[in-house]
Amino acid sequence: MLLKNKIAIITGAGGGIGSTIAHTFVQQGCSVILVDRAKSNLERISEELKKYNSEFLSITTDACDKKEVDSAVDSVLKRFAKIDILINAAGIQGPIGPLLNNDVDKWIETINVNLNATMLFIKTLLPIMMKQGSGKIINFSGGGAFNSRPNFSAYATSKAGVVRLTETLAEEVKKYNIQVNAISPGAVNTKMLEQVLESGAEAAGTEFYKKSIKQKQDGGDPPQLAADLALFLSSEKSYNLSGKTISAKWDSWRDWNKEDISKIMLSDLYTLRRII
Repeated sequence: MLLKNKIAIITGAGGGIGSTIAHTFVQQGCSVILVDRAKSNLERISEELKKYNSEFLSITTDACDKKEVDSAVDSVLKRFAKIDILINAAGIQGPIGPLLNNDVDKWIETINVNLNATMLFIKTLLPIMMKQGSGKIINFSGGGAFNSRPNFSAYATSKAGVVRLTETLAEEVKKYNIQVNAISPGAVNTKMLEQVLESGAEAAGTEFYKKSIKQKQDGGDPPQLAADLALFLSSEKSYNLSGKTISAKWDSWRDWNKEDISKIMLSDLYTLRRII
């Protein structure tokens, strides 16, 4: 088992990707803490995990609220005494359409949920991981982080911010044996896809709307791809890989060994960069 005796917090645990990660981790010997702001989501995933006879804890938490995050982390430490892994899988689509037409409050909310909440959980857990002298932090990138994504400015901006946060934080904490990486999960059929389809071609853009319809029809990329990559990044198999954004679908991470990772860490591969 790759995560035997490990303790992991998973935010957005009730979502399609978060719940798949939870299933994958408990099967690998990990005790998981399920965090979601929707109690109904936590009840559903908790019921599903009972069949594994594994140890887990569900905590209804608004990841944007510092007091609630602090309370959640305190509850975890009282139960488990340590935290080895943080998976920041909580995220929302945000307003769809040209920036000119976006609701400002919803735009700001998207930054708060996708970027600020990611930062908040990290900041709360860092002292614990630093004291332990180890930790794995996995964030989630997404469409628009590495290229423009018209009509989804809030989402794209927030996810680009997550990538830069990942790279910056990795440098800050490497001396504490803490690795920080991000996952680009691919085109997974989640609630976000349904929101695109509901918004219509005019708001989402004709080309992207047609692409989304095809994604719906084809079934999209399986969330298990992202879960398997999260497992790799959370385990010792990823060695000292840090500060990178890895595509679950397109990158050859399954084939990487220690030597490959050492070479990657000496390069600017899998980072935000300007190519001249």
